Amino acid sequence: MVYDVIIIGSGPAGYTAALYTSRAFLKTLVLSGVEPGGQLTTTTDVDNFPGFPKGILGPQLVADMKAQVERFGAEVVTDTATQVKSQNAKGKSESQKEKAGTFVVWGSSGSDFEAKTVIIATGASAMYLGLPTEEKLRGKGVSACATCDGFFFRGKEVVVIGGGDTAMEEATFLSKFATKVTIVHRRDEFRASAIMLERAKKDPKITFLTNKIVEEILGVAAVTGLRLKDAKTGELMEYPTQGVFLAIGHKPNTEFLKGLVDLDPKGYVMVKRPVTALDPQTETNVSGVFAAGDCVDPRYRQAIVAAGQGCMAAMDAQKFLEELEH
Repeated sequence: MVYDVIIIGSGPAGYTAALYTSRAFLKTLVLSGVEPGGQLTTTTDVDNFPGFPKGILGPQLVADMKAQVERFGAEVVTDTATQVKSQNAKGKSESQKEKAGTFVVWGSSGSDFEAKTVIIATGASAMYLGLPTEEKLRGKGVSACATCDGFFFRGKEVVVIGGGDTAMEEATFLSKFATKVTIVHRRDEFRASAIMLERAKKDPKITFLTNKIVEEILGVAAVTGLRLKDAKTGELMEYPTQGVFLAIGHKPNTEFLKGLVDLDPKGYVMVKRPVTALDPQTETNVSGVFAAGDCVDPRYRQAIVAAGQGCMAAMDAQKFLEELEH
């Protein structure tokens, strides 16, 4: 079977793209990955996605999106893409080959799938410290998104771990809600730009703990503190806090795409700059391959932004397929 479109990823970008392509009567396959839903599945309460005045649990939002796309005929397969290759049609001119070929997507299960277009919506993964307690308390005081979860820490004391611009930005944002924000960094020098560092230092709610390595996140049902080791003396200390925000970076889930589409130095998928307002805004350097969501976007990293980009990618793919027929 040759699908009209294969969507790789099942977060807001992937499922929104599937919603639009399936409603346009395009034969749609979603490869959901081994952890369907992406970062939303690690989020408890989602209060900033429009249409839910009382909020909604992240996993429930993902489940509702899946049910919605399946209602319109999209096929969802629990498989993880491991390779994508262009398969040009034979007997065509070079210009025709570029548009008349198909794409083969291999899954980790050993299956392969073929489509006329591909939408990459693989998202990005927040980088964590790798502590067992960190995993256990994720969603119970441990977060990697201040914009998503900051509101829940109104009137509380929180810690931001990191030393770059993201850490300064997250801390500054959290100071609107928390009574105290402590930036914990393993060195005494920061990678943050001078302006971002100065802004954080001027904020009366923000304090700094430098040369401190996080050994353990404390708490059972919720975060209660950190166990820190001094990077110079090795001395251990416990630091009370009610929330821990990781700001040590994100990694786009695009390793398997090397050699297929252009990636920037950090691994984010690069889309072509539109020349006119009518040009597609989600097309990669490979004709017929589009991208949306956090694998493209290192700046906003919000579910609603990913959903909007998923819609755009679906409409760009639909237009591409229409032009193939003419």
